[in-house]
Amino acid sequence: MLAQLRQVLLNECKLTPDRPVLAGVSGGADSLCLFHILWKLGYPVVVAHLDHTLRAESAADAQRVQALAASYGLPFYLARENVRAYADTHMHTLEEAARIVRYRFLFEQAERSQAQAVVVAHTADDQVETVLMHLLRGSGLSGLKGMDYYSLPNAWSREIPLARPLLGVWREEVQSYNRDNNLQPSDDSTNRDTRYYRNRLRHELIPYLQDYNPQARQLIWRMAEVLGQDETALEGMAEAAWTICLTSQGEGYLALDALALRDQPLAIQRRLIRRAVQALRPGLRDFDYAAVERAVTLISTSSRGGRCDLVGGIHLFLENESAWMATWEAQPPAASGTGQVWPQITPGSEIILPNPGKISLPGDWLLMIETITADIEECESTLVNADPYQAWLDADSLAWGEPVLHLRTRREGDSFQPLGLGGHRVKLSDFFINTKLPRRARDGWPLVISGEAIAWIPGLRLAHPFRLQDDTRRIIHIRLSRD
Repeated sequence: MLAQLRQVLLNECKLTPDRPVLAGVSGGADSLCLFHILWKLGYPVVVAHLDHTLRAESAADAQRVQALAASYGLPFYLARENVRAYADTHMHTLEEAARIVRYRFLFEQAERSQAQAVVVAHTADDQVETVLMHLLRGSGLSGLKGMDYYSLPNAWSREIPLARPLLGVWREEVQSYNRDNNLQPSDDSTNRDTRYYRNRLRHELIPYLQDYNPQARQLIWRMAEVLGQDETALEGMAEAAWTICLTSQGEGYLALDALALRDQPLAIQRRLIRRAVQALRPGLRDFDYAAVERAVTLISTSSRGGRCDLVGGIHLFLENESAWMATWEAQPPAASGTGQVWPQITPGSEIILPNPGKISLPGDWLLMIETITADIEECESTLVNADPYQAWLDADSLAWGEPVLHLRTRREGDSFQPLGLGGHRVKLSDFFINTKLPRRARDGWPLVISGEAIAWIPGLRLAHPFRLQDDTRRIIHIRLSRD
């Protein structure tokens, strides 16, 4: 067993004996076995124990583990946490609360002690229970493969791996090892309490399955191993697709190329959506099939836009060819399809424009206005305009009151005569939709107004009545640019 685990530690867990490992030691049979094996194989062991304060005897268990570490001359970290209070406060089950608090403590101590990894004592039996738990919750392949020998990044750290060397060791082998080495584990009475979900699987479901096939545990474990290999292959495909589809990422948000995502096989689409959620909410465990399918359906069927709530305070919304996923507290950047940051002013505001002159706008935008007195044929640059953020207007078509021009945002009932439609008037709201201006950009989009008419929508279209004509002699040139 020692020879086998030496190879597992080196090859599967990627751990070398020249650096400390932090072992989570509860004092039970599994963790005691793991601790002793690490010590016997020459690994510098740092012992960590969390007292969950759920049992009257938990303080005595902590003292026994502390004494054990001292007898081997090993560093020891101890913490106590009111797990029941934590579960009530954060609305977790006791099992989930204990898991969160325990791993948070272990990784904090691993960082403190500069350990190469956190090592825990999950066995082959735990693997079988985990696979069954995921199966009954409707998990996909990533759940049915069970736990990994080596996890990095994980829900707790992007630098410190989580290692499980005993995943191929059965509980009977652990008990035999402890007897042979005169190790006396603590007896945790909660492990027999079938009010806990995992315990019901261990003491009720698995024995029931063994009535159908005495090798049920071994077959489930073997299935997880095979699916783990399939998962690795699919993850490689997903990694390649991720680099193609991911277009933007920041604090609490990311964007995927919706067209590139639709081109992926459905299995990869689902993986990329799950990966995006994990990137936004590391450690989130309740991202179920229904939430994934909501995302897949929206991305595959919506051509212009749309949004839906996913899980964990994450929402998905489509803008042009981008699928944005963001937490509710995040502020995704305002950007057009070309990557140009949007011009935005405060909704409902009005800004008088100088003529001529310059004025600064929010977001480091600068608006410049100048008057040109010239024959239209002398201004060849006005005939070919490749910059949608500049426009030339016939000055004599403007309403020469006070002010001549001003900026405002849209109002209920606004309409517009877009250049190229022969003077035909359209609702501004319809124009925004037809030009695929993202919904969240519309309320703050600046409009250049002459009198009561929309003369120009920067970045989108000049109004037909204000276009240059053959008899134009005075021209207003307006340019909006980043300062």
